Amino acid sequence: MISELTVGVVGSTSWGTTLAIISARQGHRVTLWTRTQEEADLLQHDRENKRLLAGIPFDHSLQISASEDDAFGHAQLVIIAVPSTSVRTNVRRIRSAIPHDALVVSATKGLEMNTGLRISQVLQEELPEPLIPHICVLSGPNLSIEIARGQPASTVVASSDTQATLTVQKAMMTPLFRVYTSNDVLGVELAGALKNIIALGAGIVDGLGYGNNSKASFITRGLAEITRLGVAAGASPLTFAGLAGMGDLIATAASPLSRNRHVGEQLAKGRPIKEILASMPNVAEGVDTTAAAVKLAQQLDVEMPITQAAYRILLEGLDPRQAVAELMGRAPQPEWAGLPPFTPS
Repeated sequence: MISELTVGVVGSTSWGTTLAIISARQGHRVTLWTRTQEEADLLQHDRENKRLLAGIPFDHSLQISASEDDAFGHAQLVIIAVPSTSVRTNVRRIRSAIPHDALVVSATKGLEMNTGLRISQVLQEELPEPLIPHICVLSGPNLSIEIARGQPASTVVASSDTQATLTVQKAMMTPLFRVYTSNDVLGVELAGALKNIIALGAGIVDGLGYGNNSKASFITRGLAEITRLGVAAGASPLTFAGLAGMGDLIATAASPLSRNRHVGEQLAKGRPIKEILASMPNVAEGVDTTAAAVKLAQQLDVEMPITQAAYRILLEGLDPRQAVAELMGRAPQPEWAGLPPFTPS
């Protein structure tokens, strides 16, 4: 049994609730922080998140609070699992309550739409300076309901502080949730965010009724595209072949539980994007991330035809079938164009 920690979780999202649940199962003292007292009272009364994780009971050591001081005043580990659009606002509310020796873990997979910043960069701008060197990011094939139900899964935690990653690994690893470590913060964050764009496209492929060849080709070329952007930004290409990249992409592109895949599938069936998003209880990060990724690709002068096509479908009304035709009609090129060359030995 690992040492008991005091853990504060930002976000009663399905992922935030799941991380609170599995942390409590490990014997940690966990407080899930909500933005309103009404929500805190409801979750505390029900002892489960009936809206997003119905049937998954809270462990006795998991408490709910709308008080920043109660949730984070003594926290040794703070986990942030809210949509990218609300990270900055939430952090501004809680930052004064966080002890300066706590570890902060971002479990948000996305880019800030207006700035294009990764979430760790947003945290660096908003958190007190003593917390910044120990920021960690968590990402992988992590569909929340499966993990909350106790189905085996893996993830990766990354930080420039090796000891921080080892501490988080030890704190969060369970017999059914295996945590790996990495020092490639940039790669893990970009992989976790950008794969949502490809998952949207995979949903479009399914919605259009194309076959397995089409979907496999699309996913593979999508992975090459986001790897190209990641490498240009300074990430390791191996990260995109790992849990945060390929692993997460497989899960989100294939599973009916994937929010981003669902959005793509519904777009292909002709539903307006605003109607799709309004009908969903959770946020599909790929929508905002697509716009942020287009800006980043322009800054780094990286060609991203799939991401550009997704942008035009989402924001300019391009017909998905026309997008497929344009992608298939592009000029021939080497498979690994834009990536470091392979030299046979």
